[in-house]
Formats: sequence, structure tokens, C-alpha cells
Amino acid sequence: MNSDGTQDARGTWAGPVPRPAGSPEHFAVPPMPTEAPGVPAVPDGSAFLAWVRAPRPPAAPGVWRFGYRPRPEQEPEQIPGRQLLSGALIAFLVGWLVWSLLSNGYLGSWWILPLFLLTPDSWRQSGNHGEIFNLILWDGYDLLIVLGIMLAAGRLGRWGEVWRRFVAPHLKRRAPRQAPPAPEEDPAQWNQLRAAGAHDAADRLAAEAGAGLMRDVDHARIARAWQGVLTGRHTLATFTGAVLKDGAAACLHPSGERDLPARLARHDLISGQVRLGTTVDDPRNPYAYRGSGLALGPELLGTSLVAIGPSGSGKTSSVVWPLAESLCLHALAGRAAVVVVGAAGAGLGPADAYDVVVRIGHPESVYDLDLYGGTTDPDEAAAVLAEALVGDLADPQPGADSRRSTTVLAQLLGPYRAVHGRFPTVPELRRLLDAAPGPLAALRKALQDTGQDSLLRELDARERQSGHPGDVGGVLADRVALLDRPAFAQFFDTSGQSRPFSLRALDHPVRVRIDLPERGHADASRILARLVLAQFTAGVAAREDRSLFACLVLDDATGVVTPETVRGIQRLRSANAGAVLTLRTLDDVPRPLRGPLLGATGCRMALSGLTPWDGQDFAEVWGKEWTETRDVTDRQIIAETPAGKALHMLRRVITGHAPTARAVTVRQVERERWSASELAHAVPPGHAVLSLTNVKGEHAPPLLVDLRG
Repeated sequence: MNSDGTQDARGTWAGPVPRPAGSPEHFAVPPMPTEAPGVPAVPDGSAFLAWVRAPRPPAAPGVWRFGYRPRPEQEPEQIPGRQLLSGALIAFLVGWLVWSLLSNGYLGSWWILPLFLLTPDSWRQSGNHGEIFNLILWDGYDLLIVLGIMLAAGRLGRWGEVWRRFVAPHLKRRAPRQAPPAPEEDPAQWNQLRAAGAHDAADRLAAEAGAGLMRDVDHARIARAWQGVLTGRHTLATFTGAVLKDGAAACLHPSGERDLPARLARHDLISGQVRLGTTVDDPRNPYAYRGSGLALGPELLGTSLVAIGPSGSGKTSSVVWPLAESLCLHALAGRAAVVVVGAAGAGLGPADAYDVVVRIGHPESVYDLDLYGGTTDPDEAAAVLAEALVGDLADPQPGADSRRSTTVLAQLLGPYRAVHGRFPTVPELRRLLDAAPGPLAALRKALQDTGQDSLLRELDARERQSGHPGDVGGVLADRVALLDRPAFAQFFDTSGQSRPFSLRALDHPVRVRIDLPERGHADASRILARLVLAQFTAGVAAREDRSLFACLVLDDATGVVTPETVRGIQRLRSANAGAVLTLRTLDDVPRPLRGPLLGATGCRMALSGLTPWDGQDFAEVWGKEWTETRDVTDRQIIAETPAGKALHMLRRVITGHAPTARAVTVRQVERERWSASELAHAVPPGHAVLSLTNVKGEHAPPLLVDLRG
């Protein structure tokens, strides 16, 4: 009915890459597993129901919302525990003393005067009403006096604070579990389906949730399919039929997977977050963030993230892999498309966690990489390829800029495609750029035979320019030669004999991992990394359906950041896409691009071990803030009288210090949020300083985060 291209042949696909269908009836449903991989079995579904019903209150950007309890914006006055307990005890003893003095008559009998004024004399006569009534009257009045004294003593002794700090936490741990919420407020009852009339589907899902047959990915995937019903992409009848047929296994991802093989990080697919660590209880962090979990989600990754830290600081294990794992879960739920790029063996997750694994340079790789990004437009292919080949040249040879390179490539790609119906392979492109007479003559003859005069003029212009000393063709040929190696002989094929992956597929929830051949081919790996990034920024901008969040995770962006890269990252937010880039140092980025790179990304992370030079760039982009400083000065007191001098001498003998008067000056000064020296020397191992901005423009100041918590 709505095939969304899954039943059609596409020129950018030479092999069957998993892609989802447009409506629930096209999802292939395998036999439902009794246990999701990597998730412990729960016979009665109690853990899943507790997860669904857990509170997730609104919070500031980056706060782990699962079970979060908001804190005040400003830190309340914190009294030391010993002082608090001693003050409470002293207040109790004072109250006891006051009551003892009153009851024994040492303070007179004025305190019983209200009883005589407010009650008739007959009430106080034991003969009229009996001993019991008289006892209740007098003892009740004494009790009121005692309560009044205790209330005053409790207020002075801060008994409420003692209760909240030392008693209440222990009672909360021992408190019994709360009952299930009311059915009309229970998220496990799928009330949004019931409100739309799909009672049977809601009953089926609620029953499977209670029976332990549903997992968090199932919940997120079905909720995503329901959003498709609300937006009109699917019909209610189709959705209801899929749920009644397959229950929690309805609307499966095309891979048939309902979970990842294993999980290393903590995920919450209702809020869409993955927990990276804990915000340190440090005075430099805002009080509302201290002690809370630090988590990222698509709403933050949509502004892109750059993480800087030396080798061993935890970029891959603590940042890249948890984010890649989260995005793969989102893809299984039909919410996202993810491309993870890194060196082979970099620890980016098992191959089973991905739908497509491209191992460039590995002879057993199932998939190839489309060198031209799946486009059929020669100009577009030339622009992307030029960015990959020469975009990193900070001081290029005359004419070797991207625009000239794009023109040169377009002069060759257009005529070649018109003749052969495809773009040239790497060896063919190298010979054309080298202006070899044989290939150019053959191409010229084919154009003349077909009467394509406009393309013939393009080829003539290329031949005229190739003889000039400043021609950029030689630079391009040298860069293409890095890809024309025996290790890559089976890759970048354009004849249809391989299974190339194209980043044009990011309008589907696909999980992709691209392994770069960094060992022995460092320059080629950087070209390929720039190629993937350029294809990604071009591909997500051309998507018609932007409801899927698309994200590129680049484990090592050394030599990748170019002026066009920075401009492309700035455009990702409007395309519901983002990029995650990691660098060992900002020295791997050309100096003129360091500030623009940090300015183009909304999330910036400085890990431990940063150099002061890198710290200076972060300090500049994070700016300054107004803070309160206290200057304390001690001034010696000079006695003028003999008695005063004697007293001062006695005090000096006893204390060893001269009598002084302390003066405190409070000022508002502007200082850096984090200085370069603090970033270089005050960030402990396993920690990072992270600032955040979400797609709505809300931001969090730089936070010191423990990535091990």
C-alpha cells in the first residue's frame, strides 16, 4: 500500500540494505523471542511496568530525567551537621528547663491565667463534674503549654532540618512500594490508543506488558508507529491490525531485531536519553545540576557535539560507544538513522549491532562504499568528491581550492557518465585527471559519435587547462592515487558488481558502521572520513522525510574539519540531524577553523588531560560570568590605655597571636567560567567539562562530569 521504496529498485543500491516499510503491514515479523538479547527475563513484567511508570519530570538540558527529583536553583544555607545536632539538643534542653521551672512554680503562676479567663469557675470545681473532667481540663492545658514550648524550641533548634537530613532518607529507603497508578493515569494502559477508539489494541499491549513480553525497544517502536497514525502516514486500521496480530512484536525493524546483542550504557527510550555519567557535586557546577545524572539525547545531539581529549581519556569508551549504542536503539525503534565511522578495531560495538558494516580495505567486507554518494548529478558528485580530496589543504597550490577542484571534476564526470551511464572507477578517474591521451581521446570520440556538443566543450576546456603549470588536476590525481592502491582494488566499484552503501539511505532507520583502514593508509582514511562527512551533510539536507533523526558519529576527526565542514555542521540542526566529532587535540584543526568549529557545535566537551592551548580555546568560547568574591583583611588592634595593653599582652601570651580586627569586602567581578589552567590541570582523570545546547536554544553552562559514574 505504502511501500516507501522498499519494493522498488533504486540506482543507489546494488544490494539489499535493510530498510523499513512505510506502513505496519509491510513489516516482516519473525517468531517472537522469549527473551530480548542482553535483557534479563522478567516473568511478570514488573520491572518493565516500573520502568514505564517511573517519573520523568521536565529538567534542564543534560539532566538524566529517569526518576529525577528537581533541586532548587540556588543552594540553601547548609549548616554543619555537628552544629545542627548540638543546636537541636540544646534547644530541647532549654525547653525542658523552661517547662520544669513553670511546673514547679519558680516562675510564678502567670502562665495559668488564660485558663482562668477562658473557662467558668464551675469547670474547675472537681465536685461539679468529677475528678476525670477536672483531670482532663488541667492536664489538657498543661499539654498545650508543653506543645507550645516544644514548637518554639523546635523552631529555634531547626528540628525540621534534622528530620529532613538524618531521619527522612532512612524512612524513604524502608518505605513500602507505592501502588499502581489509577488506570486513567497509567502509561502502561496505552490510554492514547483507547482515546482514539483502538481499545482492542490497547488491551493486547497492556496484557503483554504485564506478562513480561514487552521491552523498552518494543514500547518505543510501537509509540513511534502510533505517531505515524496521528500524522496521517498510516491508517488506524492498519496499525490496529498489526498490533492485534503480533502484539509487542508489531511494526518490527526490517532486520527483525528487537534489541541489541548487549548493552553497556544505561538507556531510557521514553525520554530518548543515554546516561554518560554524573555531574560532580562541585562548587563550580550550578547547584541544580550537582549530583544528578548527565545524559544526552537527540534533542542535544541535534546541535552536534565535539569532544576533545588525548588518547586514553575515554573519548571512545565513555562517549562515542554509548552514543552509538543509544542511536542504534533509536534506529530499532524507527526513530533514527546512524552512521558510525572509525578505525578498524576501535571498539565501536559488535557487527551484530549494525545492519550494514563497511570494512574498507578488508577483503571479506560484504558492503562497499559509494564513492559518489549515490547521486546521478555530475556537479553534485564533483562537489562532494572535491571536498574529500582537497578540502583539507590549508595552504593549497594556486587554484587548488574546492571550487576549482569541483569544476575540474565536473568537466570529467559529466562527459564520462553521458558515455558510459555511470561514473568512473578510481583507476579510471586517476587516468583522466592525469590527462592520459588514450582515455581522453576515447571519451572525445564517444561524445562526437553521440553528438553531445555541450559535454564536448567541457572536455575541451579540461584538455586546455591540463597543460598549465597551475592546473589543479595534478593535485587531484595525487590524492586519488591514495585510493588507487591494491588494498582497495575491490572497493569503490561503479560497475554494479559490488554492494555499495550510499548515505542517501538515511531516510530509513538504518544502522551503519564504516571501518577505515587507518593502519598503513592514514592519508586515505582521512580522505574517506571527509568523503563520508561531506556525503552525510549533503544527504540529510536532501531528505524529503525529516522525521527521522540522522546522526554521524566520527570517532577521530583528525584532518576532517574544513571550512565546508563547519558550514555543513551549522546546517544540520534544521535538517533534524547532528554530528559527533572527537579529536585528540585542537591542533589537528587549522588555526582559523578552531573558533568556528566550537561555535558551530552546540555541545562541547573537554576531557581530562587537555593542553593549556586547547583549554584557552574552550575558555574563550565559554566566556565569562559575574561572580561574588570576598576579600578578607586582618588589621592589628592597637591599645591606647594601660589596661588595654595589658589585656592584649595577656591575649598574645595565651593565643600566640596579636589581637586583630577582620574586615570583609564583597565584590562582583567578571571571571572565566573555566580558565585554560583549570581545564588543563583541575579536571581529574575520567572526568570532563561539558557545555550543552538543545535544538530549542536552551543551554547548560560548562559542567564538571564524572564519566565513570
